[in-house]
Amino acid sequence: MPNIAALLKQEITRLARREVRAQVQATKKASTQYRRHIAALRRQVATLERQVALVRRQRNATTPASSDGPSPKIRFVAKGLKSQRARLGLSAADFGRLIGVSAQSIYNWEQGHATPRASQLAVLASRRSLGKREAQALLAQQSPKKNRRAQRKR
Repeated sequence: MPNIAALLKQEITRLARREVRAQVQATKKASTQYRRHIAALRRQVATLERQVALVRRQRNATTPASSDGPSPKIRFVAKGLKSQRARLGLSAADFGRLIGVSAQSIYNWEQGHATPRASQLAVLASRRSLGKREAQALLAQQSPKKNRRAQRKR
């Protein structure tokens, strides 16, 4: 005669497996649906990215021809900045005042540790054609108070 405890244990195990299988089945079904949905979204994203790339290529191909006067891209070379400052005979502080930045910025640009922003590049490009006298005159206009103090000390 079978042991009643063993029979109960077997029946409980069978029922528990059945319940777990039912719960797991629902989870598997949901997981499969999510995977299909994710795959469809990935395909859609890939299609959209291809379309965006195509539109960019078409826009880039037509933009240079349609624009009236594209602004030239300004190159920055640290060695050129250093030679320009030497040509003007200015200190880093004076050259920085002329450009509108600090002396430390000028030093970092010359050393290649940093590069100027686009707005600063435009100012640098406009100051390339300056001569020594013009640079001195601009500095004198920018800070008349400092020049007056220097004249009083003499």
